[in-house]
Amino acid sequence: MPPEEKARIVTESYEAGETVCAVARRCGLSPQQLFTWRRAARRSMGEAAISESMFVPAVVTAAPPKPAAKHRPQPRKREPARDADVIELEIDGIAMRVGRGADSKTVAAVIRALRATS
Repeated sequence: MPPEEKARIVTESYEAGETVCAVARRCGLSPQQLFTWRRAARRSMGEAAISESMFVPAVVTAAPPKPAAKHRPQPRKREPARDADVIELEIDGIAMRVGRGADSKTVAAVIRALRATS
């Protein structure tokens, strides 16, 4: 293939909206062959020249507004513990008091259930 034809195909592969595979397919080449030609062209022209010709301006737009945050329940005002043998837990605004003698498996199941709903 003449060098002018190779140069035209390489240039076409750098155009906006083009892919190497699409250009190679249209020209009856394998993508690997076109990548080889592109690499050779970069070496001969120098990286600076090819980078300048490929400059794409940036477009900055305002970010879309964020959706309103999920309303979290207000924490309850805690009353002072009446009994020193009571453990009080609060998970997402739900208070749980565990008294002396509570079954540890039941308490663990309740805590897992509260976590799962948060």
